[in-house]
Amino acid sequence: MEKKKIESLVRQLLQALNDNPNREGLRETPRRVADYYAEMFEGQNYTNEQIARKFGKCFKQKTDGQIVKVDDITIFSHCEHHLALMYDMKVSIRYIPHGKVLGLSKFARIAEMVGKRLQLQEKIGSDIAEVIHLATGSEDVEVSIEGKHACVTARGAKNVSMVTRTVHSSGVFRNHLTSNVTESIS
Repeated sequence: MEKKKIESLVRQLLQALNDNPNREGLRETPRRVADYYAEMFEGQNYTNEQIARKFGKCFKQKTDGQIVKVDDITIFSHCEHHLALMYDMKVSIRYIPHGKVLGLSKFARIAEMVGKRLQLQEKIGSDIAEVIHLATGSEDVEVSIEGKHACVTARGAKNVSMVTRTVHSSGVFRNHLTSNVTESIS
């Protein structure tokens, strides 16, 4: 990440907003924003494969088709359309291990790192599922996310109670989801 370039651009942004980047309250703002962006967008520095290697610690374990489900992983992200915050996000992940069980803390670490990118909520779910698949080898992964988007709650529609829910399913979960959707439409 080019922090000096970000600082320069933030100075220009402050000027474009008709403010003085050299005034007392704003003097350190370009550096602070660059530091903030480096932390908030850390996931931009990693591919899904790299995240799987970084946080994919698994244990060999016979599981007899059990489903592992982890709920209420809190993350945030930023919308690629407005650079607006996606917040109050809760991620639920379930998968069927096939001989390899992912360490429980890794679910939160994976979800957090994937969230630290410019993207759509739908992409967060599919990327988390891909990382889980890469780490565990399991095709049977489902990621559901619900969250609020500042591009809807703070501007535009200004609907502060609106929640967006997405579900990404693969393997047996996709087959189950597809049959349920077909049944509910007929």
